[in-house]
Amino acid sequence: MRVLFGNGTVAKLAFEAERLGMKRVLVLSTPEQAAQAQDIATTLGPLSAGVFSQATMHTPSHITELALEVVRREAVDGVVSVGGGSTTGLGKAIALRTDLPQIVIPTTYAGSEMTPILGETNNGEKVTQRTLKVLPETTIYDVSLTLSLPVGLTATSGMNAIAHAVEALYAEEGNPIISLMAEDAIAALAAALPVIIEKPRDLEARTRAQYGAWLCGVALGSVGMALHHKLCHVLGGSFGLPHAETHTVVLPHAVAYNAAAAPEAMRRIARALGASDAAGGLHDIARKLNAPTALAALGMKESDLDRAADLATAKPYPNPRPLERTAIRALLEDAFRGARPKSSNSVIHGAAA
Repeated sequence: MRVLFGNGTVAKLAFEAERLGMKRVLVLSTPEQAAQAQDIATTLGPLSAGVFSQATMHTPSHITELALEVVRREAVDGVVSVGGGSTTGLGKAIALRTDLPQIVIPTTYAGSEMTPILGETNNGEKVTQRTLKVLPETTIYDVSLTLSLPVGLTATSGMNAIAHAVEALYAEEGNPIISLMAEDAIAALAAALPVIIEKPRDLEARTRAQYGAWLCGVALGSVGMALHHKLCHVLGGSFGLPHAETHTVVLPHAVAYNAAAAPEAMRRIARALGASDAAGGLHDIARKLNAPTALAALGMKESDLDRAADLATAKPYPNPRPLERTAIRALLEDAFRGARPKSSNSVIHGAAA
């Protein structure tokens, strides 16, 4: 993939579209970012075929079908996705079905723009696949577009990105280069996010955070996913929980579950956070960012925890520790209540030294 990174890089969009042979470009966004998408469409001038602003989290198939109707009606030959994971997911879903080229302009820290992974929801079930057909052709990182990202979304989007790097450190297909990138990504975001919460328009901190999110996305796209992502796909696809917030809540508990089975990963996570314990450190940074730490606060019902445990263990992703239904149910209970994960210092002693 071609990547442009900097401040003001969105000015190169029309050139990138023409370089990819686009002549009828559809700009995608969520309803909340429709005005920003319209501004982007305006910069495309005669290349613009309009805006589709109905992208929705978890990429429901009925929204994709609506977008495809516009693609056909307007003779669209390329898409530009402006926003976070919801919009990028829609662009990927369109590319999967049409082979149209994609340009992504991220305004959050989702990281999905760097992956050949697509998760789609149909009839209450989220199914994930990996195929190069959905990998965007170009990503344009323009730090200026993140300056107005609300601090609440900054926190959860950043924690979502950290989750990608965390799981890359104990992925079945892990390798030394990706582990280096993942640890640096966690460190970059852990340092930048607290600054952004205090000073949302700090350009240096925003640049550092977007750099970290870029690395997180590369890490996720290069190796596999494990327990954390499986749980979040279940909770989002089957129970409608918000994407980034769910990642924020679940991550410390998934890490605690895997701690004894992946001690080297735990050492690297803790070192990147400047903490003595990986799982506890992740919980603590979420609290420091005033991000949610309990599934109950996201609308999860306690009566649904048993079904969530069943779904999570029905088709498990590869994971350092086998997925045991009773232990997964206990993990979900802790995440539901927002309990700080039990320390695993005996596993990672000296990690932050």
